[in-house]
Amino acid sequence: MPMLTAMSSRGQIVLPKKLRTALNLIEGTQFIVLSDEDNILLKPVKTPTLAEFSGLLQRAREWASAANMTEESIDEAIKSVRKRGKRDAHRH
Repeated sequence: MPMLTAMSSRGQIVLPKKLRTALNLIEGTQFIVLSDEDNILLKPVKTPTLAEFSGLLQRAREWASAANMTEESIDEAIKSVRKRGKRDAHRH
């Protein structure tokens, strides 16, 4: 369903009402904005239900287990990234 809209001087874009209604978008809906050289994609951010979040958590645990990750290895990876981030911040 192609529709035309325009950007304001403040960079705001109005999503046509028909589209907002069809997608159940309400005021305050947040979007992830993705782009390549010619396209812009707005993806509504949907807060997962408790059941969906539980499923995501379970899949993450399964992935970590399959990758032989432990709490200790995750803690070490986090410390390493934080240390690198601080070191890089001091270079600028």
